Amino acid sequence: MAFEITGKVIEVYPTTQVSDKFRKREFVIEKKESGGSAVFVDYLKFQLVQDKCDLINESFMQEEVKIWFNLKGNKWERDGRINYFTNLDAWKIEKTAGSGREQSVQTGKTLEDIPPEIDELSDLPF
Repeated sequence: MAFEITGKVIEVYPTTQVSDKFRKREFVIEKKESGGSAVFVDYLKFQLVQDKCDLINESFMQEEVKIWFNLKGNKWERDGRINYFTNLDAWKIEKTAGSGREQSVQTGKTLEDIPPEIDELSDLPF
């Protein structure tokens, strides 16, 4: 299942080499939603795995981003105890237009900054 969400990046953790064949990188976004007079804030931790670890770095801090991700659930058992956990596996990240420039990191290519619109009448004295 693929989902998408927007929010502000507030944490970017270093890449962790979990085993010889598996590495991951985690990051956290802050998602704010208004409900009447209240503002609800959620902090959501995502993970990037394998070659996707390079999709984010510290330059994304405090930037608004759009994230495409999958929900992954796993069962873990040790010493007769069973536990379940859920991961938000990101596979594409873009800085949103509101963050000053847009960057597609699924392919690692940076899009050109969009120049501001030129208003021909903006230099008139009135």
